[in-house]
Amino acid sequence: MSILNEIIAHKKKELAEKKELVPIKRLSKQLYFDGPCLSLKNYLLKPNQSGIIAEIKRKSPSKGFIKKYADVKAIATSYMQAGATALSVLTDEKYFGGTLADLEEVRKFNFCPVLRKDFIIEEYQLFEAKAYGADVVLLIASALSPAACKMLAQQAKQLGLETLLEVHNQEEIELYLNEHIDLVGVNNRSLHSFDISLENSYDLIEGIPADFTAISESGIQSIEEIESLRKVGFKGFLMGSRFMQEQDPGKSLYELLNSQQYVA
Repeated sequence: MSILNEIIAHKKKELAEKKELVPIKRLSKQLYFDGPCLSLKNYLLKPNQSGIIAEIKRKSPSKGFIKKYADVKAIATSYMQAGATALSVLTDEKYFGGTLADLEEVRKFNFCPVLRKDFIIEEYQLFEAKAYGADVVLLIASALSPAACKMLAQQAKQLGLETLLEVHNQEEIELYLNEHIDLVGVNNRSLHSFDISLENSYDLIEGIPADFTAISESGIQSIEEIESLRKVGFKGFLMGSRFMQEQDPGKSLYELLNSQQYVA
């Protein structure tokens, strides 16, 4: 069993328990549920933006804990002060050390688009995302059928959420893109082997229709790589471990953006 299959199997059991404890009706009464969502797509298309979606990530299946006792409020605030365009929050607890409380904390203290990054396989998780303050949800092609992806994207849209479709190859682009998707993220990390190659972004960018805002995910380390990816058409750059492995993630982002004269 690949790590992705293992995660999905665990997620199904986890969701069965959560739905018993916190029904959708209760989620729909939470503070952020009726609030408007910010558009990640619009933010990424604004001039003079870094395009960086800075991620809060405590651990990963491949590396274990990166920053176990991360101060979510402090990191999120420093990311924004350093020049991030948006924030990404991992909410999977078993494999990534995150929680929905992290998402709520980030929403409470920041006024930028916030992505809930998790393995979303059911409508219930969309209600969670809205209730805890997300503006955007991640839909991973490898974790869904094309029909399930379209259904979840449509349901997300009805709740006011944008959707980021994560793909790993051209076949997924062709099978999973639909009219309810807003952004397409090319993951440079294999969810089966966890190997990373930026070549995946360069290989797939031509296959992403211009209607969809393109984001390169994972493995980006430098301003030079960001600028190179921007030149071929990417508007967003999702970066997590690159910053979280440092003592001060926000300072690391600031130093990256100021490592040379940066032209957004």
